[in-house]
Amino acid sequence: MEKISVIIPIYKVERYIADTVQSVLDQTYQKLEVLIIDDASPDRSVEICRQFNDPRLRIIQQENRGPSGALNTGIRHARGEYIALLDGDDLWLPDKLEKHINHLESLPALGVSFSRSSFIDEEGKSLNNYNMPPLKGLTVYHLLRGNPLGNGSAAVYRRQVFKDIEFQDDLHGYTEKCYFDEHLRMSQDIECLLRIALQTDWQIEGMPEPLTLYRITAGGVSSDLLKKVEAWEGILDKLESYNSEAIAPWKKTSMAYELKYLARKAIRIQEGQTAVKLINRALMTHWQLLLEEPPSTVMTCTGAYLLWLMPRSFYRQIEAFILSVTGAIQRQRIFYSQFR
Repeated sequence: MEKISVIIPIYKVERYIADTVQSVLDQTYQKLEVLIIDDASPDRSVEICRQFNDPRLRIIQQENRGPSGALNTGIRHARGEYIALLDGDDLWLPDKLEKHINHLESLPALGVSFSRSSFIDEEGKSLNNYNMPPLKGLTVYHLLRGNPLGNGSAAVYRRQVFKDIEFQDDLHGYTEKCYFDEHLRMSQDIECLLRIALQTDWQIEGMPEPLTLYRITAGGVSSDLLKKVEAWEGILDKLESYNSEAIAPWKKTSMAYELKYLARKAIRIQEGQTAVKLINRALMTHWQLLLEEPPSTVMTCTGAYLLWLMPRSFYRQIEAFILSVTGAIQRQRIFYSQFR
């Protein structure tokens, strides 16, 4: 049996999918299978995948069911002891899987191993910035304040973790095993992570190295960000039905952190007015953000208002300087955490 199953859902990723698949085939850890889940992609994504001549690669096609449906299909077909998820436009460094396998096998109570991520642009060029979540001692409270994984390509799971949160659904007219909620078209990864924390005893822990390259694209629009606000409200209501005692006291706080996170995304896609609305709403929901995470909250506020009020060319010069300084600080933190 393959040691690890890599699941890659594809939908409109023809521009990136060849590099994504190649980054898996180039892994130093080779005892794997690669499951390409074609979610009825209307472009040439699946045709490009067929050009790879590797017996470890399998293509599974289905009617469009969204990202959660594609992930569920992949997990049901997976044969590995471990399961890794990779978005069709992201990349992995060559030693990613090897390090995650070592991490999981050294800690029997660890169910989810994730890495930090390095941001790249649409052309694959490094943006010299990283996600910097807490790595150890993660609880439901930490997860409600933000997704430590940062993206759907950062984690490797024990297969047993998905078995432990498995549920039945008949969304498509027949009953089948599910792991991700197909009613969700966004934020499905953090919802799944929260269920793992609420319903199992598995630990979730990160490694300091940025082993995932997370692609930032310019395709986002402000309406998508507002839909994410509604989606997060629905997720909190759903999780509260599982465990009201754990969720109810933190609902307002969690919503504020989500609004701040979305404000940063609005800044990234140059939606200044939306960014201002989101960060203002975050502070009105839970003003204590200024005390709990002062640097990032102040920077988000500053960035939103500068983007909204300044000429775009001048703003970009300031943004480039701030990102350069932030990236240098982050690289230093990564270096010292790896050394420890």
